[in-house]
Amino acid sequence: MYRVKEAFYTLQGEGAQAGRAAVFCRFSKCNLWTGREKDRASAVCTFCDTDFVGTDGQNGGQFETARALAEHIRGLWPHAEGKPYVVCTGGEPLLQLDAPLIEALHEAGFEIGVETNGTLPAPAGIDWLCVSPKADAEVVIAECDELKLVYPQSLAPPERFEHIRARHYFLSPMASPSAPDGESTDPVRQSNTAKATAYCLAHPRWRLTLQMHKIIGID
Repeated sequence: MYRVKEAFYTLQGEGAQAGRAAVFCRFSKCNLWTGREKDRASAVCTFCDTDFVGTDGQNGGQFETARALAEHIRGLWPHAEGKPYVVCTGGEPLLQLDAPLIEALHEAGFEIGVETNGTLPAPAGIDWLCVSPKADAEVVIAECDELKLVYPQSLAPPERFEHIRARHYFLSPMASPSAPDGESTDPVRQSNTAKATAYCLAHPRWRLTLQMHKIIGID
């Protein structure tokens, strides 16, 4: 059984794949926060701004088999040129993404990207692995395509994660969880963008990434 909060066709908004068309499959549940506001203060990750509770989102639902979910995702990809690409996110996708689903998505023609907090081992067969460490949670993934750190995190400075081997290292400015979408409307995000910019200038291994999807107003 796979539980999906929502699934939709859009552009990847940040990181090395920014601007690429993709189907986002947002799995329900996370191992660092319940997703409920009453539990935020005591959670390992307190700054998440994503709704991943339940299966009632756009194109969400419960899927009995890997093939059923893969076919559901394939139905969201347009009949157009270009390699189909799916981003498995959450919540924490590695709580549910498994070998049968990876096989089914590949059989459906998809290249598979994953955005994970890195606290769980990644199954084989993922085509693009983005690790985004959260707070003081232990990261067990030692190698990935992309390391993306929400910045700043007082318990997790960027240098703490530089032992992780990655092709790309990104800082993503932290926003206020309660702020409306849009880079210009959140003073917390504005301040942290300046801080992240300064850090990247002082540490050129790191690159700045902004949430393009929020800037241009898409999902």
